Amino acid sequence: MKRFVTIIFSVLILCAFNKAGAQDYSAVLHVEKEAQYLKEAKADSNKKLVGIKKYIPGIVLDIRYATTNNFTHHIMYSQAIAFARLPVVRALQQVEAELKTKGLGLKIYDAYRPYSVTVTFYQVTPDTNFVADPKKGSKHNRGCAVDLSLIDLKTGKELDMPTGFDSFSKKAGAAYANLPKEELANRDLLKAVMEAHGFKVISTEWWHYDFNGWQSYPLLDVPFVAIK
Repeated sequence: MKRFVTIIFSVLILCAFNKAGAQDYSAVLHVEKEAQYLKEAKADSNKKLVGIKKYIPGIVLDIRYATTNNFTHHIMYSQAIAFARLPVVRALQQVEAELKTKGLGLKIYDAYRPYSVTVTFYQVTPDTNFVADPKKGSKHNRGCAVDLSLIDLKTGKELDMPTGFDSFSKKAGAAYANLPKEELANRDLLKAVMEAHGFKVISTEWWHYDFNGWQSYPLLDVPFVAIK
């Protein structure tokens, strides 16, 4: 009951943000809604959004936007689940397999994000160094970006990284160098393995990786409950 009340409160907050002037460019950007997405996904399985946990059972999910533990301090997602396009998840399977040989695994913070949530993010914090501009949309909106870190499979603990997830600090930069050796080594290991399997880190966030070929996938504003 408490969580339900929290979600309702968060929805009201989001509505207030949107009324305060958030710009929605979904029509201009041809953002796909549920019906169009389902039609394309039926015709081409590579266009499907699939549950990452379903394909990689051992992966750890820590979906911050399904909690208040994020930069907005509000619940943004109704479910603590992570989706991505099928080829993205296939690539993550390869990443997880390689990391397993090192006694490591992945922890996912975020993956597919509906476009409407990106609009709200920008209204909360209009800093395009860390938040996608609704005029362009996000790779997350395409189901082609993942926010993640490394964990030790024996302990289940995260490896030391330069910052926590969603940090707006300069230390979050993918090339920031003034860091302890262990943090640098862990960050660089994550980068090396992800890049070897078709991902590219963005310059401002060590945890954010875009899938190569994201241009082939349209922006989406499909709610989690509609993804089958």
